[in-house]
Amino acid sequence: MKHSFVDEYSCLDSFVHRLDPRTKLICSLAFILAVVLTPAGTWRVFAAYLLIILLLILLSRLPIGYVLKRSLVIFPFVVMAVVFVPFFKQGQEAIGFDIGAWHIAVTYEGLSVLINVIIKSWLCILCLIVLSSSTKFEELLHGMYRLKVPQIFVQITSFMYRYMFVLADQAMRMQMARDSRNFGLNRSNIFKTMGNMIGMLFIRSYERAERIYAAMLSRGYNGDIVVVNELKYGLPDAYFALSLCLLLVCPAILWW
Repeated sequence: MKHSFVDEYSCLDSFVHRLDPRTKLICSLAFILAVVLTPAGTWRVFAAYLLIILLLILLSRLPIGYVLKRSLVIFPFVVMAVVFVPFFKQGQEAIGFDIGAWHIAVTYEGLSVLINVIIKSWLCILCLIVLSSSTKFEELLHGMYRLKVPQIFVQITSFMYRYMFVLADQAMRMQMARDSRNFGLNRSNIFKTMGNMIGMLFIRSYERAERIYAAMLSRGYNGDIVVVNELKYGLPDAYFALSLCLLLVCPAILWW
């Protein structure tokens, strides 16, 4: 089973990869806030933000096809969340049709909201993909810890990343065992088997968590995060953060 799909290209050597994870976390947050706070309809500003993302992709030496492919995987979920907005947003009617006694209309205001949400979501997704692909996950957690993110959140995220591969591998083995035994079963029996698999996977996950916690307590775990390597914040980090902030502010000032 392949276990590097989250930070697959984190071992590359580029300017972005060598930055301090705290710098990348703060800059990513600043970019997302700038995108979210940008008013709807300022398409030039959104285009400028897209150019910034493309520049970061080039600086990080990430394959553009890989980044776009990963963004398109998440894209349908965003579309499904807002696809009905044009039908319920009040405003000038763009398209309308009748279904029996019902009149269904799509408004220009609703379409504007739809496009605005899709563009903002896509830009934020691209930013997060660049962040996760240019930084090892443990370094991201280290940066979050140094930025005083609550320890409970950092630890839960760490365990989730560490053991989701184990659970996925276990689920694949259970599915393989089911496929080797379900020859000739009808659909109702298949659904019943899937329900039993989900319940068994939950029980095994719970038991595994209890065993892991007991093992951690026996080794002196007291709730604190132990860090071995210290992070180093240098001049390149400061120059990068300052340059990115200027790039985010300039389009807003010019075209708002």
